[in-house]
Amino acid sequence: MGKLTYDSSLTVEFDDRVLAHLSTVITAKLRRGECFSFSWKDDPAAGDGRTSIWLHPTIPIVFKFYGGRAPVLNRAWVEALMLTANSPHGLHLVNEPEQAEPAAQTGSVGVHA
Repeated sequence: MGKLTYDSSLTVEFDDRVLAHLSTVITAKLRRGECFSFSWKDDPAAGDGRTSIWLHPTIPIVFKFYGGRAPVLNRAWVEALMLTANSPHGLHLVNEPEQAEPAAQTGSVGVHA
């Protein structure tokens, strides 16, 4: 399980594979200076509710991966997540779609806004 730490005050655990895809989308948007919300369903141990944060390029965010290898990115999933990030409701997790070919493991995926 990887961790996303937001503004040094909120830490949330995500599977490393999920976190790799989220970090790709979040980094792409923040690199362009875009602000947006990110929402997720909380773990039942944390109250089983929902949490939303406002992501802004000036607010620190850390992605901590615990696996030794970077997951292969699914381009279709990155694009699906980017669509949610560009929507009025903001970024939220969607199911991983099938992928024809794996993206390169360099961490760069061509994402179109």
